[in-house]
Amino acid sequence: MSQSLLLQPIGIVRTDFPDKFGIPHQGTIAASLPGTIILNPEYRKEGILRGLESYSHLWVIWCFSRSSGWSVTVRPPRLGGKKRLGVFATRSPNQPNSLGLTAVKISEVNEAGFTISILGADLADGTPLYDIKPYLPYCDSIPCALPGISAGPLPHLCVRIPETLQELIPADKRSVLISILQLDPRPAYQHDPYGIYHMEYAGMDLSFQVHDTFWK
Repeated sequence: MSQSLLLQPIGIVRTDFPDKFGIPHQGTIAASLPGTIILNPEYRKEGILRGLESYSHLWVIWCFSRSSGWSVTVRPPRLGGKKRLGVFATRSPNQPNSLGLTAVKISEVNEAGFTISILGADLADGTPLYDIKPYLPYCDSIPCALPGISAGPLPHLCVRIPETLQELIPADKRSVLISILQLDPRPAYQHDPYGIYHMEYAGMDLSFQVHDTFWK
């Protein structure tokens, strides 16, 4: 029997990404990306975060709020955007229920303020949050799991920022920005060596070019 479930956001996630462009596809490969979970007023109950500080990581269940609908097949970036796979064989945002799942590291739990500071936040600013659950290494980590289409090395570009421009980037954002650019944020189907790409991050409007693909 078919059943429907009405989900109510328990909060939002604040990050430095106003748009989805440039966000790494998995938070754990850009582990320094900061974010803050803020519970909605109706869930700001005394004790609701009690005990969370004893864990190091969380599962975050959230909404692809910028998704434009779902597709039966999609073109995964890991395959260069040239091959189609069934949507359930990917982590595409174009899922029937637009649900996302991310493992993040806890950096601080503020029980009084009903917030959780996290690292590895591969989410756009304002993303609705549906649930959080502690990450349990003894049952959540499966070392023998097959990697599927994700097998193979990740891109790792050599990033060069002129010194005059480095001075315009806040010191606490510089290393994170470099880690994002190293992962090649361009769409999988766009590899124009002369193209200029734009992204917004931490209140900055950035432009970059990729002259060649360097692997570290």
